[in-house]
This record gives sequence, C-alpha cells and structure tokens, in this order.
Amino acid sequence: MTTKNQEIESKFYVRVLAPIQTRLLALGAACRVPRGFEYNLRYDNPQGSLLRERKVLRLRKFDDVRLTFKGPGENIGGALSRTEIELIVDNFENAQLFLAGLGYRVVMMYEKYRAIYELEGALIALDELPYGQFVEIEAQNPKEIARLAEQLGLNPKAAIPASYQGLFERLKQTRGLSMPHLTFEAFQGVEISPDDLGVSPSDSD
Repeated sequence: MTTKNQEIESKFYVRVLAPIQTRLLALGAACRVPRGFEYNLRYDNPQGSLLRERKVLRLRKFDDVRLTFKGPGENIGGALSRTEIELIVDNFENAQLFLAGLGYRVVMMYEKYRAIYELEGALIALDELPYGQFVEIEAQNPKEIARLAEQLGLNPKAAIPASYQGLFERLKQTRGLSMPHLTFEAFQGVEISPDDLGVSPSDSD
C-alpha cells in the first residue's frame, strides 16, 4: 500500500494463481477489484530523461483511469520502495492528448490481467502478464510483506524487488528479444521460464 506517497511492494513469481486466491478468501481478504484487463502507457520525453533518472510517468486504464508518477526505486529488505503520486482522471484519450501536448511520447505499452484484494490493510494483486503470473503485495514495510507472503504459502526469500518493466528489460537481454511492448499478442508462441526472468517460483514445495 502507499503511505504518504511512498510505495513499498514486493512481487512473487508463481506457477499457479488459483491456490493463492483460495488462501486469500480463506483468510478473509476482501476483493476490491475483480479480475480485469489493465492497459498501461509509459511516457518519456524525446531526450529519455525519465528513463535515465529511473523515473516513471504512466497512464493506466483499469477499473479507473490514473496518471502516475514513480520515483527511482530502492531495494529495502527485499521490497521495492519508491515515491508514487497518482491522480485519477476522467478521460483516457484526453489524458493522452494532454501528455502529448506537454511533449511526452509513448515509449512502452504493457498489459496484464489483475485482481486486487485487501487483507489486514495490505493490498494484494493477482497478476497475469504475457511472461508469467505474479502476486504483488503492498504493505507498510518489508517485514509485513514477508509475513503476509508466508500466510499465502509463498517463500519470502523469493521476493522480487523489481518492476514488471524491469523484468521485461532483463528478459529481453536474456532471450535476445526485440519487441518494444509487453503485450499478450507480442508473446504469442513464446515460452518463458523463471530462469529467463532471473526469478525463482515462490510457490515451490
């Protein structure tokens, strides 16, 4: 969850999402957003300043439309901590025109299916991306993330303190892929292993 515009989260690669959902419901988690398709556009200026400074400017369409700024990430105890500022906007197309008018251009689009649950004040997302399935836990601190991971049957030591875009860049280098966008269409027929991503399954026995 985000506290005072500070996002603290870890991702966990899983082989199967269904058992995690079952555990969430058994623990009394509330479904905040049912599974749905999420579409994201990442922006930068022509000089690529945001990428060099490890900052993110993103327009997202999911259960609502959000414009998000994220600052550089820092690995704290296996969790990714960074500044996050979000604004809800009422029109996706106008937001695109607004950003283009300021000189920003789309440098990457990425897709996923996501469901969001709340458990003990933490937000837990079940994510399906073109290169794999993940559980994302946002909480007050890394210790709380690790505790919740254990409750869900996940190995806290397998936490991934990286963004989905960061994993995408790592994957492209590992496999020599050249696609610019993280879409389901681009990954049709492409088999991706945890080793390709440089991660370990957190739901292993």
